[in-house]
Parts: sequence; C-alpha cells; structure tokens
Amino acid sequence: MAKIVGFRVKNFKSLKEIALGTPWTGEPLTPMTAVIGKNGVGKSTLFDAFGFLSDCLNSGVEDACDFRERGGFQKILTQGEKGPIEFAISYTESENATPITSYGLHIDLDKSGRPQVVFESLSQGHIADPFQSDVFLLLSTGIGLAWKGKQTGRLTGTEEGGIKFDKLKKFVTRDKSKKKLPKEAEFVELDDPRKLGIATLGSLKQHPRIASFRRFIEGWYLSYFTPDAARSLPLAGPQKHLSIHGDNIGNVVQFMEREHPERFQVVLDRIARKIPGIGKIDTEKTKDGRLLLKFNDKGFRDPFYAQQMSDGTLKVFAYLLLLEDPDPPPFLCIEEPENGLYHKLLESLATEFREHAADTQVFVTTHQPYFVNGLDPEEVWILEKGNDGFSTIHRASDNLTVTSLVEQELPLGGLWYSDYLDAR
Repeated sequence: MAKIVGFRVKNFKSLKEIALGTPWTGEPLTPMTAVIGKNGVGKSTLFDAFGFLSDCLNSGVEDACDFRERGGFQKILTQGEKGPIEFAISYTESENATPITSYGLHIDLDKSGRPQVVFESLSQGHIADPFQSDVFLLLSTGIGLAWKGKQTGRLTGTEEGGIKFDKLKKFVTRDKSKKKLPKEAEFVELDDPRKLGIATLGSLKQHPRIASFRRFIEGWYLSYFTPDAARSLPLAGPQKHLSIHGDNIGNVVQFMEREHPERFQVVLDRIARKIPGIGKIDTEKTKDGRLLLKFNDKGFRDPFYAQQMSDGTLKVFAYLLLLEDPDPPPFLCIEEPENGLYHKLLESLATEFREHAADTQVFVTTHQPYFVNGLDPEEVWILEKGNDGFSTIHRASDNLTVTSLVEQELPLGGLWYSDYLDAR
C-alpha cells in the first residue's frame, strides 16, 4: 500500500509554510493522522491543499485555482507573498519501502497573469534537492527531462557538471539531439504548461514510476459528503465506489448487495450496533428508474426512506459503507467527520478509522475532543495561528508532558480540552 510519509505546503492561503512528517519533522506520518485546532486556524485550508492537488492532476492548475469557490490564484496565494505556491509530497510505494519517493510542484503566474506549472519533479531520495537526487521527472515550465523504465537518472555527471534550476530549460532545449542527455533520459516539452507533467507522462507505459504516482493521486478519496446529497434520488444501477458527495449511496448499496452480500451484511450489523433500532437497509426502484434507500426500523411496519432519516444516521451509514469498500482508496481524507453525530459515538468512530488505516491511509481534521480520545499522541497534529497570523503545526507526541499523561491513561482529548496540547 502506497503511503504519504510527509507533506509540505508553502504560500497556500494561511499556510505560509507548514510541514508534516518525513523529512521535515522527523518521524513519518502515521497510517491514521488527525489534525486538530480551534476554528479559523487553517484546518479546512489543509484539507483543501490535498483537494487542490487532486484537482490540479485531473483538470490542470488554472481550473483548480477556480474550483470549489477558491476564487483564482491571487485569492489562494498567501497574503503578502509573491509566490510561487509550492507543494511537496514524500511517500513510499509499498510498506516500509526505501528510499522515499518525492514529488514537488510549484505554481505561479505567467506573463499574461494566468497560473501555470513553473517547476515539477518526481525523484527518489533527496527531496530537498532534486538536482542531487535520482530523478524520474524534472520540468521547468513544461520543458525538461523524463527517465524511461523503472530506473532513475541523475543530472549531475553530465558535461554541465550539475544543472541549476534557472539553467534547466536552456540545457534541455539546446540538447534536443540528446548528445549530452543522461542515459535513459528523454527530452519532453508539454504543449500546455497548465497541465501537470505527471498527468501527461503518467499515461505512458514507458514511464511506469510516473504512472504509479499518478494512479496514487487519482485514487485519493476526499470526502465532501453532504446529507442532502445522500437524500437525492439517483438513477438505478449498481456503482462500485461512493462519490465524494455521497449522492450515489443507494447505488453502492445495490452493488454491495449484488456483488458482496456477506460483506454488506457486516455493514448492516455494524450499523445496527451503532444506531439502535435499525433492522434492515435495502433499496427500492421507482417506476421512473430512480433508486430509493430504505431503512427498516424494528418498531415500525413501514420503512423510512433516506429523505426522512437524520443527518447523523446518513453520515454514519455513509462512513461505514466507505470503509467497507472492497477496493479501498490508498488515501482517505475527511474534514470534521464529527459534524451531526452523537458525541459518544465519536471515539468508536475514530477506532473504526484507525482499524481501516491498515488498508487505507486516513487523514482527518477535527475539533472534537471525544474523537481525539480514540487516538494516540503520535497520530495527532495541532494546528495553531502564529503571532503573524499564519498557521503553525506541531505533533502532540513532541510534548513530553502529554505523552507521559497519556501513558498514565489520561485521555488525549481531555488533555486537549484542558489546553495541554497547545504550543508551549
């Protein structure tokens, strides 16, 4: 299972510069990671940073700047900064794989004032300096080098003796003949610098490592679930995966009933334990071909439809259905899963997510201490606002007092409520 071990953001909204995990803060991110903090400290922004990267891959950087009410490049650029907006991901392609693979992306405005990719790299080893790394991809404004096959190359050792960032475009443009290009490297020039190189080259068979990273990001699931969307009436027909808004929840139920009846029964049993009184959940096809989701309450003869169920019931059902996906995503990101849920359910929900993290890396933001009670200090990061108005972040396990109190069986959420997790 591929896993993010570190994530760095620079000049993205209130995140002037923050980093989580390897290589920036020591220990890698855990399979289950939660970011906590007060209102307005940047939790939603951090969640959106992952969504922005996903949108960049799927639609290009210019459209991504406008999606989801972001308002364009100038609105998401950190106030007072000139850019570029930078992202870096370090990840392993399988459990305990070494060395770490690193991806870097810089976005800035071109001469006409439109956002474009000004730098992109996929390398292995030294994330701080891709020019000293084993490289799979290295692009400057859509022009650069890509290495074929599973092997990496290195720009050092060429006749240039190492290529600086500002000389990269000139170097590869001049050497289209490949007389001076490293072995297994090929010159590439994208026709649109607003598209990611991994989106274009990641679809080619001769670049398997780039393709692997593209599939990894394409597989991310970022939950924008809304109960109103779950109450919609989609056209009937089984669907394998839950949509990001949850508007096809009935279709996924159809798929689970048909393809994985035993697994689906497990989902129903777990829901019955979490929501007293629910005896059966199934679907009904209307005459016009739409799909109704039915909840049978043990105390009533007639079922209740999704349109009649509470927000909390629909949310719990959607989360459990998501966690039972037979082909789970490699990365699951959820913003404030506690909204609309009974507070005593939250600790067990955190446990559900952690157990699922054995198959899928789970990243959540929350401001609910009851949820945090189900986590360990190394799984929790605290986001705060600095004196300059920008976000800062640190790990709960960095506070020796907190780790000592948790070892004495004091709940982590209770310590947060008592301000023990604040920066000191």
